[in-house]
Amino acid sequence: MAFQYFTSPAYQYIKRGYCELCKLVPDFSKNPYLLKKLSLKYRLIYFTIIPINALTKRSLLRYKTNNKINMKVVILAGGFGTRISEESVYKPKPMIEIGGMPILWHLMKVYSYYGVNEFIICAGYKQHKIKEWFSDYFLHTSDITFDFTNGNEVIVHQKHIEPWKVTVIDTGLGTMTGGRIKRVKDYVGNESFMLNYGDAVGDVNLKELLDFHKSHGKLATVSVYNFGQNKGVLDIKDGTVKAFREKSDLDGNLINIGFFVLEPSVFEYIEGDNTVFEQEPLKQLVSESELKAFVHHGFWQCMDTLREKQHLEKLWSTGNAPWKIWK
Repeated sequence: MAFQYFTSPAYQYIKRGYCELCKLVPDFSKNPYLLKKLSLKYRLIYFTIIPINALTKRSLLRYKTNNKINMKVVILAGGFGTRISEESVYKPKPMIEIGGMPILWHLMKVYSYYGVNEFIICAGYKQHKIKEWFSDYFLHTSDITFDFTNGNEVIVHQKHIEPWKVTVIDTGLGTMTGGRIKRVKDYVGNESFMLNYGDAVGDVNLKELLDFHKSHGKLATVSVYNFGQNKGVLDIKDGTVKAFREKSDLDGNLINIGFFVLEPSVFEYIEGDNTVFEQEPLKQLVSESELKAFVHHGFWQCMDTLREKQHLEKLWSTGNAPWKIWK
């Protein structure tokens, strides 16, 4: 109700009058006695806008607090990344950079926008690279002075830190996706959690995703996306080509893009290290009608190849990255 009032014509009229008041008497806040010289209109505006502004701040704070998602997210980041070996030979695929920062960082920033700030990273291949990067995070994001004249003192200027709690777990070199998830069970605890792949970005609305998950009461929700075809399309009937046309987004099938929300009992569907999460666990959830799909209609892009990396890099460098929803 409060937000409806703040957008009403009455409030907008009062707000315009308040701006006029500030122009007429710039120092009225420092000298309230100047109000006595104003007309009745402006005195009423002054004593109306002050309590309304206070109410606005309280309402916005309450709104932001209520819309924060208090949940952990597990991120799969242990694969070899063989399809982008030009980069992954040196580092894990989630650590390949877009705009100077790992794609993993971009994904975490999306979650953090919605208030999800506790991350459990399932590392494997070159896992030490991930640990070292977070260990030196402030070095990557701040200005540093190394003072060798004063006992090798390190001075951090304008320290930029995130409100994150990051747990990096070595889940094994050859462990499958399901096995990696199973290995972090103790870190997740007996609570609902989110799960995602560490090599893709998107502008999925996590609040809507979580609301959808809570609404159906099933054990698992997977986000799906129409990724479209990348080839020409033939319309065929009874073996005869009826049309040959360029591909469109309507031609593609809905694919799994991660952005899962899972209940803790999902761990019971995973046997061990050799379990591929996308195989038996998800198939069993499907057979028991315990898996629901959240259809994402915005932007999503994986980074499996060098061409896809270059595409993401171009979007970022030109200021057209749809996944950059944070300020």
